[in-house]
Amino acid sequence: MALLTIQDLTLGYDNRILAEHVSFSVHEGDYLCIVGENGSGKSTLMRTMLGLQPPMAGQILFGEGLKSSHIGYLPQQTPVQRDFPASVREIVLSGCQGRCGLRPFYTAEEKALARRNMERMGVLPLQDRCYRELSGGQQQRVLLARALCATGKILLLDEPVSGLDPQATAEMYAVLKSLHREGVTLIMISHDIAAALPYATHILHMGARAFFGTREEYLDSAVGRRFTQREVEL
Repeated sequence: MALLTIQDLTLGYDNRILAEHVSFSVHEGDYLCIVGENGSGKSTLMRTMLGLQPPMAGQILFGEGLKSSHIGYLPQQTPVQRDFPASVREIVLSGCQGRCGLRPFYTAEEKALARRNMERMGVLPLQDRCYRELSGGQQQRVLLARALCATGKILLLDEPVSGLDPQATAEMYAVLKSLHREGVTLIMISHDIAAALPYATHILHMGARAFFGTREEYLDSAVGRRFTQREVEL
């Protein structure tokens, strides 16, 4: 059974439609890359999958006991968020809030989970540092550790390499590849299709008519050939 099934979704806001008839499914172990023009509804789709805004039509079905609150999320950072005055440990621990319910404290198990994920992302030596003092690549690793505290099953990432220098970008893609090999299902919005394609198992291309298929099917499609060729020319 699919972890996530999107059925004939219409996306938009304030009565403005961004995309229609969007349908696809995500299974355990998939690495889905969402691409498309600016304004095609990529981020709106991700917010809808997270339950942050309702679809205008269609439905989202969760499988295997999965709920929107169980999905780890790495959003695009704003300048204000990059300047957040908290320690690395505090930020990673905050990923456990969904497990706390009404409990106003973290358990020893949750603290151990945060420590494991900091170690997993290579930021454990930074746990006492202030988040805003870190480099962009280090901050993204911290946020990934936080997202993994919410769930180790499925992660949604909105432009995770945006604003990173080439070395930090390569390191982030390597981290994501490692997580995927460990069995984490990834859904990633990316404007850099040439860099994302080597890692993706499936592609969702948002546009006037959404395309969904395997990486190989996308590369053989008219929209895939056109879009990838344009990226090369740019």
